[in-house]
Amino acid sequence: QVQLVESGGGLVQAGGSLRLSCAASDRTFRGYAMAWFRQAPGKEREFVAALHWSRGTADHTDSVKGRFTISGDSAKNTVYLQMNSLKPEDTAVYFCAAGSGSYSNPRQLENLKYVYWGQGTQVTVSS
Repeated sequence: QVQLVESGGGLVQAGGSLRLSCAASDRTFRGYAMAWFRQAPGKEREFVAALHWSRGTADHTDSVKGRFTISGDSAKNTVYLQMNSLKPEDTAVYFCAAGSGSYSNPRQLENLKYVYWGQGTQVTVSS
């Protein structure tokens, strides 16, 4: 069973940057798609970004394109979310997830079955 641990959240001013990390417990996660989701208070959880190691594909939701970048380091079994030009509306708990499934378009990474989840890390952006 894959275990995921997020880190890197915190408080930052608007326009600032943070890098979130998601460490997987073992190398088996390389066969999964890895994703970041977020949930703001009173809102539903939403997809942020995902990548698939073995297929080399990635996708980001439109609201973060050009500002956030998902990447991974296979040697460290770690996935990152680099967040630049942060806005107050990016404030949320960010969750890392691992999932599987077939897809033909990277935009479908959002809809894979994500079965492993981390505990979440809080990101707060002040105005």
